[in-house]
Amino acid sequence: MSGEDFSSWVNRYARRHSLWFSKRLSANDTQATGGHQAGFHIPKRIIFTAFPAVDSPDEENPDAWFDLHIDSHGYSKSVRATWYNNRLRGGTRNETRVTSLGGKESALLDQDNTGALVVFAFMLESDKDAGQCHAWICRSAMEEDLAENHLVGPIEPGKYALWSPHYEEIPSQFPAPQQSVEEHLQTQLELPPEWLKNFPSTSELAGRMVQVVSFADVPDPDRRLKQRCDGEYELFLSVEEATELPVIRTGFPGVDEFVERANSVLQRRKARAGRSLELHVREILEEEGLESGTDFEHGVESEPGRRPDFLFPSRERYLDMDFPADRLRMLAVKRTCRDRWRQILNEADRIPLKHLLTLQDGVSGNQFQEMVESGVQLVAPEPLIKCYPKEIRNRLMTFGDFIREVKALRESA
Repeated sequence: MSGEDFSSWVNRYARRHSLWFSKRLSANDTQATGGHQAGFHIPKRIIFTAFPAVDSPDEENPDAWFDLHIDSHGYSKSVRATWYNNRLRGGTRNETRVTSLGGKESALLDQDNTGALVVFAFMLESDKDAGQCHAWICRSAMEEDLAENHLVGPIEPGKYALWSPHYEEIPSQFPAPQQSVEEHLQTQLELPPEWLKNFPSTSELAGRMVQVVSFADVPDPDRRLKQRCDGEYELFLSVEEATELPVIRTGFPGVDEFVERANSVLQRRKARAGRSLELHVREILEEEGLESGTDFEHGVESEPGRRPDFLFPSRERYLDMDFPADRLRMLAVKRTCRDRWRQILNEADRIPLKHLLTLQDGVSGNQFQEMVESGVQLVAPEPLIKCYPKEIRNRLMTFGDFIREVKALRESA
């Protein structure tokens, strides 16, 4: 295990000629789902930038070897980046993966790291493949907060972030717009032009997705939640690109101005990530026939200083000691839960079983068992169930299952 801290590591490798890539380790990445994928998936645009020789469509499965240093865990190995491209020849594969990681010895394949945030820094060389890559797997919620709050912004499960300390070094990753910003919004996004002048709030973005992914078109609450969350995230990024990219390309008069703008972007990303899932859940609860204030309350105190995200049926009932505790429910919502699930254990003391809804695409068997033993019932949208280890899938609750349970409690009153 490395004795270096994450902040020092970032400062050491944040040099001009580097390409940074960050994502959360899925259960498929760590092979917790029991799959047999060949290696760790990294998008083609990143592999092709770091290893130009791999971008060879005329060659079958072109590859490049490089030294991977997982500095957070003191592990180094020569690994292979491969473009599996047989789809160009009538096959089915067209993806880039890193293989020869070392099996269970590699922290990237440690199932207990499922859900962890990992940061890769590829050391670029002019007109040549990157000779080495340094990686850091966040070992605590504190390290993840440092990365998301000061480096990349919140990383959604199943998504990734790509950047460079000096973006002009890799212009292929920041292509010039083919249209003006106004045309981009109107013809591609079909968004209100005023969003260019005043960045939309999280509630405005969520409201837009209610219009796009309606109850009538997607009656299943699990799929509706997943589509709205995914769509709103892409919508946010599109508006951000349309408003921020022209400013970035214009340049800044000094470092202070650049840092101020970057901090503004990060703060906006944090604000959206901290609230968007709650808004979508609240909207769908109401669409499913649960009345706010009667069947549930959002963000109210259970005890002084403690606010579960959702309390069922109400705070009044919760505080009424004559109301049976087995008829109460709480629902916490978190984008990711690897280390953060423990934060809900002290919420709503009268409710021994805490329901936690997450968008994280998988946990390890050990993580899940620890949750169960601590009185946490994990809830996941049905489309994500397949991302969890087979042995725990039937022990998960879907969002629809939870709604039906709350309705049944209401009807039996």
